Amino acid sequence: MALASATGPHQLVVQTSFLGDTVLTTPLIAELAKRGPVDVVVTPASAPLLARNPDIRELFVYDKRGADAGLRGFRQLAQKLRAPDATVGAPQAVAYLAQRSVRSGALALAAGYTQRIGFEGSAGQTLYTRRVPYREDRHHAERLWRLAFAESDAPAPTPTSMRPKLFPGDAERVAVDALLGAAPDPRPLIALAPGSVWATKRWPYYAQLAKVLAPRFRIAIVGGLADSPEAASIAHFSGAQGVVDGTASLSLLASAELIGRAILMVTNDSAPQHLASAMGTKTITIFGPTVEEFGFGPLAPHSISLGLDTLACRPCHHHGPPHCPLGHWRCMRELGVDAVAIAVDEVLRAC
Repeated sequence: MALASATGPHQLVVQTSFLGDTVLTTPLIAELAKRGPVDVVVTPASAPLLARNPDIRELFVYDKRGADAGLRGFRQLAQKLRAPDATVGAPQAVAYLAQRSVRSGALALAAGYTQRIGFEGSAGQTLYTRRVPYREDRHHAERLWRLAFAESDAPAPTPTSMRPKLFPGDAERVAVDALLGAAPDPRPLIALAPGSVWATKRWPYYAQLAKVLAPRFRIAIVGGLADSPEAASIAHFSGAQGVVDGTASLSLLASAELIGRAILMVTNDSAPQHLASAMGTKTITIFGPTVEEFGFGPLAPHSISLGLDTLACRPCHHHGPPHCPLGHWRCMRELGVDAVAIAVDEVLRAC
């Protein structure tokens, strides 16, 4: 992993939330790397996403629910993260708490970071030395990026500074080459990401959409191992030839590489959307119980979001409940295949 500049403050970013949050933290990391070395704490699931990121000096994995669970694991990690002693002339030790938990703030305090910066209203805000307003009206990538600045001196964000970045390497490119196969396919590639941790955020018509798109486009299905049955169902129902199933064989960065080769991706409000933002792939994001206004919409140019804005019950949950609170799940059931297929054509025509 390439080293950031060896001068400047000693900087630590703690981000132990979901995969998408880790991707959206990369603009903050890039901004901080302009000032000096940046170390980052992430979960085991998210760590592969930051491989080869040139803005990170050292990556620390915090398995807070596994090997590092409990007080002993907490103390051991705090010791590994130990900031330089605050002697005269020593660089400042600054921690940026991208996750708003008490544990993140306590970890930075235990590791000796004299400056701890996080969001107002966080559960751990009493442990912070500076609190940054949590702007509900901004994209989460921008909210995180603003941790790097005092509110009075934050520059105007640009699309470039807000775009997350991932860095697939040779291994990921080889894996995707093997998956796509040697035989040329003249159809442009469209990626579908049907999965989500939250059941109510899974649009139910990906197989039907694949059937509509298959005559003109080659279909790639992106997701984790848990999405493999859905991928098989999509391939079988659609009857599409040459379907690329990346759910069982690709790593996170290889999935990003595959998304980067697609001309467009259709996805739920889930992690693949943020992979597409990082790879610059046009995205159609389907929102059901959540809404784009929460700050987690697509960032790649020419991307759009779809949702039934006329439903009074939307949004019903910040992440997505396990079951529809009203029992009808209209936010997803009533957003039909035709509407999404039309959006595909509109996005591609706009480019």
